[in-house]
Amino acid sequence: MSFPGMTPPMGTPPMGGLGGTPGNGMQGMNDQEQAMVKMMQSGMESCPVKTVISGTMGFGLGGAFGLFMASMAYDSSLTPQGAAIADLPWREQVRRGFKDMRARSWSSAKNFGIVGALYSGTECCIEGLRAKNDLTNSVAAGCVTGGILGAKAGPQAAALGCAGFAAFSAAIDAYMRMPSEE
Repeated sequence: MSFPGMTPPMGTPPMGGLGGTPGNGMQGMNDQEQAMVKMMQSGMESCPVKTVISGTMGFGLGGAFGLFMASMAYDSSLTPQGAAIADLPWREQVRRGFKDMRARSWSSAKNFGIVGALYSGTECCIEGLRAKNDLTNSVAAGCVTGGILGAKAGPQAAALGCAGFAAFSAAIDAYMRMPSEE
């Protein structure tokens, strides 16, 4: 297995590690480095590791998104929230603003983390069961994720969540699978 974009150096004799075949991307690495690369590759093929990584990255992205959205909430004193805050002393305005930013950031981080972990874990399990990596996995994982997220609101919301997430997943995956224009 080799990393995308890696080419073996010219004139380098093949090394004996991990199969010993030339062109496997392991030339120039000692045994410890080869073992680390193999461990990382097997970890990235593991559904629990993919789920944790996606959940963590979703948590971070959601936190940043929530922080940004909360910072834009009080941009005008013409809104009811802005008018109520504008009448308070400056120090209290700042305190409430930061408290609201923290709460919204935490809420968005949790939601994005849950969605990321749920989708990634579902897609990985479907891919493992089907033994294929194609658009169907993304659509099915999107449907399952949307259905689970909408289930609390009833069967109609679950069906709409399934359809919406499936369509979004299909669009994103189809775009990501397009050949590059190099």
